[in-house]
Amino acid sequence: MTTSDHFLRRLARVNPTVAFVAALALLLAGLFLPGIVGALLLGVLAAGLATLTFTTWPVQSPVTRVVRVVLLTLLVVAALSKVL
Repeated sequence: MTTSDHFLRRLARVNPTVAFVAALALLLAGLFLPGIVGALLLGVLAAGLATLTFTTWPVQSPVTRVVRVVLLTLLVVAALSKVL
C-alpha cells in the first residue's frame, strides 16, 4: 500500500460533520483573528484544501475541479490580504 492510498483510507474514515465543523472553526478563526495569526490559520486551511483537491483531482468532475480551484484561490487571497 502506497502512502497516498494510506492517506486516502484515513481520510475516508473521517466523520464529515466533524470535518465540516473543524474547517468552519478554522476559517472563522482565521478571518476574525488579526494579522499574521489569522493569515497562518487561513494558510493551514488552504494547504489542507490544496492537498485534498490535488489528491482527489483524477476522480472529480470538471465542474467540481473549477469550484475547488476558485475556492482555493479565494482562500489564498484572503490569507494574503490578512498579511498585508
